[in-house]
This record gives sequence, structure tokens and C-alpha cells, in this order.
Amino acid sequence: MDVKAPRGTQDILPSESEKWQYVEKVLTNLCRTFNYKEIRTPIFEHTELFQRGVGDTTDIVQKEMYTFKDKGDRSITLRPEGTASVVRAYVQNKLYGLPTQPSKLFYFGPMFRYERPQQGRMRQFVQFGVEALGSADPAIDAEVMALAMNSYQQLGLQSLKLVINSLGDDASREAHRNALMEHFEPYRTALCNDCQIRLNQNPLRVLDCKDDRNHPAMKNAPSILDYLNDYSSTYFEEVKGYLDQMGIPYVIDKNLVRGLDYYNHTAFEIMSDAEGFGAITTLSGGGRYNGLVADLGGPETPGIGFALSVERLLMALEAEGITLPIDQKLDCYLVALGEEAQKEAVRLTYQLRKAGIQVDKDYMDRKFKAQFKAADRLHAKYVIVLGEEELQDKIVNVKHMKSGIQKEVPVNELVDYLNKELQGGNEHD
Repeated sequence: MDVKAPRGTQDILPSESEKWQYVEKVLTNLCRTFNYKEIRTPIFEHTELFQRGVGDTTDIVQKEMYTFKDKGDRSITLRPEGTASVVRAYVQNKLYGLPTQPSKLFYFGPMFRYERPQQGRMRQFVQFGVEALGSADPAIDAEVMALAMNSYQQLGLQSLKLVINSLGDDASREAHRNALMEHFEPYRTALCNDCQIRLNQNPLRVLDCKDDRNHPAMKNAPSILDYLNDYSSTYFEEVKGYLDQMGIPYVIDKNLVRGLDYYNHTAFEIMSDAEGFGAITTLSGGGRYNGLVADLGGPETPGIGFALSVERLLMALEAEGITLPIDQKLDCYLVALGEEAQKEAVRLTYQLRKAGIQVDKDYMDRKFKAQFKAADRLHAKYVIVLGEEELQDKIVNVKHMKSGIQKEVPVNELVDYLNKELQGGNEHD
């Protein structure tokens, strides 16, 4: 029986998972700095949530969702993105009623989309996302974009580009929608089948089409920026002003629309300019979604957020040649010789672990030299040797592997000795 992981999924092995843990720790600490709190939502939701929240005309809902019937004949979908789930939780748990507003939330978790797997785009992928709900202040738009940029910069990335646009309010979008329909109608039959449908349902999505991106009609398509009313135009100017005040550079792209129906006003993407990163340069994206909370049964509540793929973040780090500062060394390895020493080694190993010291021992009945080789393979900083003589004398021999210096230490002083050495008291390092 040849069982393999499903296409579009991957195993993250121990050598890689430590990178993931480091990235998650850095991003969690960054969110704490910005005063965002973690939220965790179910991996699957009722299908209607994404149909209403993400939008019936999006590729996600029409082509990419993993949807199935459960045993109660309910339509269930593995979440394809995080915002709809977070907003559902916000409404269901009445977070809008809390005295601390806006609600500033972040999440990590697997998402699922059925599409052709390629480098940096899997059918199961992990997103880190941020949502700020309850404020219509343009300053929080700038804050969210600053957090997004810092998510990469804190890890050392430099080849970054922030691209922004405004999608306007409902009135601005309606005026732009009519202009787009009028513009693209003469080219309808030359567009792909999806865009011919989008032209009636949501013509803004035509601008986001991968197949028709090089069509001549795209170059002179009406810009949303020409249809912004006074409120939307002023809002966008204020967002840009706050970015300027923080010294965050950006580029305006009038065709940036994002792929989800709930966006309005601010939309943005962060791209990698690193050589060799690949054809798909977008690292993350987000925007404002002022109507989504009401669409999902809550009160009229403004919101803004973004999400990034952890897989693509790791790819960007590799493209820029950045090595994460991960300590893969083991604090101690315990080498035991003899039956009684082996029993004592089990007790000592547990005692050290309870004291917070990272330690391992042999479980393969290896000989003395083979146990030392195992310690080398695990990059142990210290090797603790326990034999029959040491057992009788109630001592252990502690060897510092880098210097080769060895010292006898009473068993009852071992924890204190190692803590002192590992916390910087060792002159050999």
C-alpha cells in the first residue's frame, strides 16, 4: 500500500518546523506590540458563510472551495480564508459590545483552496492574518499596513513593495461599475468565459483576471480613482498621509482590486522584488470591508485586515538569502554505562527537564562511543557521563563539547551547575 500526502499538501518535517515556530513567535510578539489579540476559529464552517461573506462571484466560491455534506446533510466548507470566520465569531460572540474598541485580532491557521498546486501555492496552506473591527479612522488603515510591512521587515526582508488603491464607497463603486460595463461591452466576446460572466455580475473582477490581464482593453480601463466621490477621495488622501507620516513608501496601482467581494475603500498588497522569487510576486494582501459585519448579521461596523501566506514568507526569506537565527543545539546529552546507571539516567533526565534544561539520552542500547556520536549528531553543548563508579561516588562527569574540558559535579548540584553554565557563566563559549 503506497500512501502519500494528497496533492497540494505537504509534510513539514522537524528541520523545517523550527523555522515555522520561529516565524510564528516573531509575528505573535509583533502583534502584541501593536496590541492585537489572538483569535482561533474552526477549520470548517457552514458553506453559506463564505457564499455571503466572500461573494458568490469570486473564484474562491465558484471554483476553489472544499465543500461537502456532513452526516446531518448540512453543507460544510473547509475555510478558504480567515476574515469571514473571524467576522462570524465577532458577530456570534458580540465582541462589538465590549468596552475596548476597536477589536484588534490576529490568527494563524490552515486554509484550503482547490487550485493547481505550484511553488508557494498549495491546496492546504497556512495564513497569518490581522483584523481590526469597529473603527472607521483612516489611521487604523495605515496601522494595519504598517503591521503587514513590519511582519516581513522584522524577519529581515528588504525587497518589499507596498501597493495601494482605493475601491471607494458604495456610490463610488456603482459609478465605476457602470463605466466598466460600458468600457468592456464592445470587447465582451474577446474576453475569457469567466470575464464574460463577471461583466454582468461584478465587472470589477474583470480587472483581476489572470487570463485577460494583457488584453488591450485593460490598459485604458476606467480607473476607480476617477470615480471616487468627495468622501472616498478624502479618506484615501488621509490614509496616504498617515503612511507618509510613518515614512512607509508605497505605490498606487489603479487596477488593484483584490479577489474578494467584501472589500471597499482601502485595498493593498505587499510584493517581493527579490530576484529569483518567482512569477507570483504577491506576498500578502488586504483591505477595508465596512459592510461585512452587517452582511453576516451584526450591526453596521467598519473593518480592515490583511493576511499572508507563511509558505510564501519562507520562500521570500530564502530568495533574499536570510537564515533564521534558530538554535538547533541540544543543551545536554546523558551517556550512561551499566544497568544501574541507565536507571539513574532516567531519573536524572527527568529531573533536568523539570528544571527547564533541554536534555536527551540513549534509548537504542548503544555502546559508549556510539552514545557520544549521537550527542554530536544532536549538537549537544554538554555531555553528562554516568557510569558505575560515578554512581557509587554520587557524581557525574560533565564535558563541554566545544572546549573538551571535563569536570566532576556532585549529582545534587548538577541542576544548579548546568543552569549557571547555560545562562552565560561558561567562559569556554
